[in-house]
Amino acid sequence: TCDTGDQQTTAVVHLKEPAATIVETLKDVTSYEGEDAVFECRLSRETTQDAQWFLGDVPLQSNEMNEIRVQGTRHSLILRKVTLEDCGSISFKVGEHTSAA
Repeated sequence: TCDTGDQQTTAVVHLKEPAATIVETLKDVTSYEGEDAVFECRLSRETTQDAQWFLGDVPLQSNEMNEIRVQGTRHSLILRKVTLEDCGSISFKVGEHTSAA
């Protein structure tokens, strides 16, 4: 705001968060049945954008079988005690960017 006493003008600053990109992609993982499978990727920056993990087309959430971690720019998914039903494509999506293994 600029106030000269008898006149006043106001402006607003709006910030847009730049889109994060995937700079370290997912790598294929081979595990024995009953072991954990760990997938990791790294983003170009920390972000508040929604990031989502998928097994096939099914979105994953953190629970007793799937652990999702975010540490700075590193995002990881741990599939606990994998079974044959866990075989398939794992993907990570942030904004318009996707990586799969």
